Amino acid sequence: MMPTQLTIWHNPRCSKSRQTLALLQDHGHQPSVRLYLTDTPTEAEVIAIRNALGVTADAMMRKGEKRFKELGLATASEA
Repeated sequence: MMPTQLTIWHNPRCSKSRQTLALLQDHGHQPSVRLYLTDTPTEAEVIAIRNALGVTADAMMRKGEKRFKELGLATASEA
């Protein structure tokens, strides 16, 4: 069986993202790094990830972010 390519959607300014990348590397993984702020995922990619994780879009949101509040996403539909 061929190994699965591991990709991290990474933000180097985010401490949790840096910690996650370091944890993967510390355990011998060399993931492909996608800087999602400059290489924005498509809607189809986000939906595919959401489906693979088996979570709602809401569960993928950073609810404490200013932009989340500005857009009023707390009451947004799944679509």
